[in-house]
Amino acid sequence: MKNNPFWKKLRDYFSIYLPKQRSSSEKTIDTSHMAWNLLLRYLLQERGMTAGALEFESFTSELLTAFLDRMETVRHWKTSTRNNRLSCIRAFFKYASCTCPEAYVVHEDLRTIPLKKGIDSSRVVSHMAKDVIASIIGCIDILSPKGLRDCFYLTLMYDSAARNGEMLGLKLSDISTDNACICLFGKGSKPRLVPLTRETMAMFAKYKTSFHKGSDRSSPLFYTMHKGQKTPMSDDNVARFLKKYAIQACSQNPHVPENVHPHMIRHSRAMHLYQGGMPLAVLSEFLGHEDPETTLIYAYADTEMKRQAVEKASESLPLTDIEMEFPAWEDADIIGRLVRGY
Repeated sequence: MKNNPFWKKLRDYFSIYLPKQRSSSEKTIDTSHMAWNLLLRYLLQERGMTAGALEFESFTSELLTAFLDRMETVRHWKTSTRNNRLSCIRAFFKYASCTCPEAYVVHEDLRTIPLKKGIDSSRVVSHMAKDVIASIIGCIDILSPKGLRDCFYLTLMYDSAARNGEMLGLKLSDISTDNACICLFGKGSKPRLVPLTRETMAMFAKYKTSFHKGSDRSSPLFYTMHKGQKTPMSDDNVARFLKKYAIQACSQNPHVPENVHPHMIRHSRAMHLYQGGMPLAVLSEFLGHEDPETTLIYAYADTEMKRQAVEKASESLPLTDIEMEFPAWEDADIIGRLVRGY
């Protein structure tokens, strides 16, 4: 296996290319790793192949389609999962094809496998209106230390449209008071600067006074005390206090969703910026999207909401009661006439 080009490339892909050259996130690497583990297990255990005999040419579009169908049946993969696993596997062959001619042939063959169509749940953007966000943040008691921390956390998350993981990884030095901006480290540890409002900076000053007197600039911005040491706050803690405030806000605003989660704050800010006129290209940079096409979900969601509003408004129009008169030249069988050569 050491002299097998396929195994050598697969090893380099996971040990060098993804983590070091491409700087992929741990989640991306883990997802690709899982896809390949499942594929190899299928080939060795169910198809009776041997590891030493596997070569680039062993992977055909027919074989990979059979694998995807099998996983969809046995592991009950959703359409999105199936397509994601296919993309992970094809990504390796695209990488290998740059230096291995035999891998290029396989890559071209695997490209013929179509993505499976289904309900595109990725276009569903769970977000909240501005008044709902205000209701949740507004019910927090900022006079208490924890209340001030929680209020600043949610305010900063909304203002910067940061991911929860980006928020929890922040250090005190990542907020600049000189130019009122925050440095966020997104997927693959890629940094981006995001401007902050005056209100958020004013709250940061209060939070810093209460929680970071004499703190080193490398201290975690949001922390909990553990055995006398400041440790970064956990995502479980964020989910817990957000759920608590959402329940409290329900009594004042019936539009607060039942299952509010941190990423919904990011989606909400993105939708509000897009609806406020921010171009998609700028929004993509603001959100730190690696692929600009990812940002299109907000344009789709906004269009979908407009369509639903139009349909709802049209329900009251008595169009069904109107007898429509068609002009004499209207012909319902245009296609038939064209086929007959009329």
